[in-house]
Amino acid sequence: MAVVAVVGGPGAPGATTSALALLLAWPLPPGRRILLVECDPDGGAVLAGALEGRVEAVYGLRNLAVADRRGLLAQTLWEQLIDLSPAGNGERLLLPGLTDPAQAPGLAYTWEPLVETLHALEPQGYDVILDLGRSGATGAGAVLARRADVVAVVLRTTLRGLSAARPRLAALREDLDTSGAGADALGLLLVAEGPYPATEVSRQFALPALGLLPYAPRTAQVLSDGGDTTDRRFVRSELMRTARSAADQIQLLVRRRRQRLAPAGPPVQQLPQPPIPAQAVAPAQPEAHPLAYPQYQQQHLHQQHQQHQQHQQHQQHQQPPQPAPAPYVPQPPAPAPFQPQPPQQLAYGEVLRAR
Repeated sequence: MAVVAVVGGPGAPGATTSALALLLAWPLPPGRRILLVECDPDGGAVLAGALEGRVEAVYGLRNLAVADRRGLLAQTLWEQLIDLSPAGNGERLLLPGLTDPAQAPGLAYTWEPLVETLHALEPQGYDVILDLGRSGATGAGAVLARRADVVAVVLRTTLRGLSAARPRLAALREDLDTSGAGADALGLLLVAEGPYPATEVSRQFALPALGLLPYAPRTAQVLSDGGDTTDRRFVRSELMRTARSAADQIQLLVRRRRQRLAPAGPPVQQLPQPPIPAQAVAPAQPEAHPLAYPQYQQQHLHQQHQQHQQHQQHQQHQQPPQPAPAPYVPQPPAPAPFQPQPPQQLAYGEVLRAR
């Protein structure tokens, strides 16, 4: 689902310990796995720390530089993994880091193909945590933070820790904005050692607090120097409970960012409407006026003549006799606007509309 980079800073805030806590507390639905990769150029710490030297330092990141030059990076990756699952079922894996800081320059051209290979594991059901340590997010390894879905910066809530982190956060924010996927991938993973609350720290740095881990040296020592990670007291400790909550917040941030960065779907195209059949809509015929036909003109003139005679007879009864008017001469009919057609029997409604 995600590639998460865990970044430390001055004062040893506990980036590797926090990354191991996330590895063991990460929620894994059926079929999912998680991989922790130690990418700190100053060297890895898990082999000699949490594993107490029980595994020989023949596995790890340094072997991938040679494999990358041979074009065998993806195949060699699986040969370097160590199973840290309490049940030994291969659900929680570790890729150990460098055993000598002098080996870091040899990986300068391997970081980018490595992060691409790790992103390609997502369809196979893998989440990935990158432990970048104090300096892994700068220099040649900066591509690891730039390509991560979330960059969680580990800070202790002391004045010394917060003061030292301010310029580092500003530089990291600028780098993600200019060369990465955006500064909204940045978040804080706080260790509650000092008096400053998480809400105040989040407000001062204008960054979300992804989790607040307790300052519990005895519990954290199991992760930093070795111990029984299957012990019930460790599994139910406040450190592991808060680590599970932080993992949930990180996954939530990943989903939100992917929704925002997802390309918009293609615009919905309007389907062309089928043409209306010619028979469906008949052309509008002009409504003929009855007086436009010659036969109706003759009838109309005859009606006018009868009305005129009735009017003259009525006037003769009311007024003294006057000289008889000139006989009424019908006017010739007006020329028809178009060729005469055979007489048609008009319906009652059509005559009314004509009038």
